Amino acid sequence: MFDKLKEKSKQITQNLSILYIAYKRKDVPILAKLIVVMAILYALSPLDVIPDFIPVLGYLDDLIILPLLLYLSIRIIPKHIFEACKEEAKEIKIDRKYKRWYYGIPVIIIWVIIGTILLKNILEKIS
Repeated sequence: MFDKLKEKSKQITQNLSILYIAYKRKDVPILAKLIVVMAILYALSPLDVIPDFIPVLGYLDDLIILPLLLYLSIRIIPKHIFEACKEEAKEIKIDRKYKRWYYGIPVIIIWVIIGTILLKNILEKIS
């Protein structure tokens, strides 16, 4: 069972890479791009619809929402475009050309700012 879960996790990661490549293409429908953005933001966001500390339900949203968004994105993108993006993702992985890793920096900065504001508010209430 653990191996099957690990395989699904790899598949989700691969699909996120493929969808990101598809997002950058001009021939992908706007609706697909919006769903791709939602899926990527949901996958990268530390905030969940249901917080993870709630037993069972906390992880249930991750097991349902993210795969659903990925499924919808994949279904909306034309098959030939998705296959081309899949091949491009394989080439990138083989070449290890993970460019533009610095795109994550704004996300990190935003969460540091939010964390700082929350910590400041908590400390003010304690004082």
